[in-house]
Amino acid sequence: MAGHSQFKNIMYRKGAQDAKRSKMFSKLSREITVAAKTGLPDPEHNAALRAAVIAARAQNMPKDNIERAIKRATGLDGANYEAIRYEGFGPGGVAIIIDGLTDNRNRTAGEIRAAFQKHGGTLGETGSVSYMFDQVGRIVYPEDIGSFEKVFEAALEAGASDVETGDDGYEVLCEKDDFNTVRDALQESLGDAASARLVWRPQNTIDVGEDQASTLFKLLDILEDNDDVQHVFANFEVSDDVMKKLSA
Repeated sequence: MAGHSQFKNIMYRKGAQDAKRSKMFSKLSREITVAAKTGLPDPEHNAALRAAVIAARAQNMPKDNIERAIKRATGLDGANYEAIRYEGFGPGGVAIIIDGLTDNRNRTAGEIRAAFQKHGGTLGETGSVSYMFDQVGRIVYPEDIGSFEKVFEAALEAGASDVETGDDGYEVLCEKDDFNTVRDALQESLGDAASARLVWRPQNTIDVGEDQASTLFKLLDILEDNDDVQHVFANFEVSDDVMKKLSA
């Protein structure tokens, strides 16, 4: 029940997020508002909302922004967002899953389809690639929370299935159905996590070469930059040598 992180390229995230902070806060606010509508507008009595608020705090989202996003859920003038998921193949046959929230499904579908077509990808039907992934709970704690042994023991007692070390710190993984229980148990023993959410984890990964990686990154950048896209997952790995060439 221990290992090195496999999420470096799998859960795609752009760098330079400071330049995208306004857009990031907008997406976090949307997630909070939608979560607040699923139950009571109180993080203490709404597990989905609590997870969304924790994610927002981890990105240093101001308290006032969080409170406004929660209040928006009880207002009559707020947009009605619905959860969406798109699946497709990018350059090199890389499988991609996109989770989003939208108030206009047709607009979002058109934008996602155009991005795939422009960058040599193919947007597929629901289920076309998700069978190659497992949906699991991922709870992240920074390294300064303590030693690996401390986190490992807490995760074991909480019922987690694995603990890994990665760029973000300690990544505690658990079965989808155990997510709420494991997250709450870890909060009791370790405090608030840096992030806690369900993610799509590939069963296998594809090595991507320099030419394909360049186009793939452009596609992922466009998807991540879309206002209606919350998270993007893909089943690829890029070697350090290729990353150095792309960064040169």
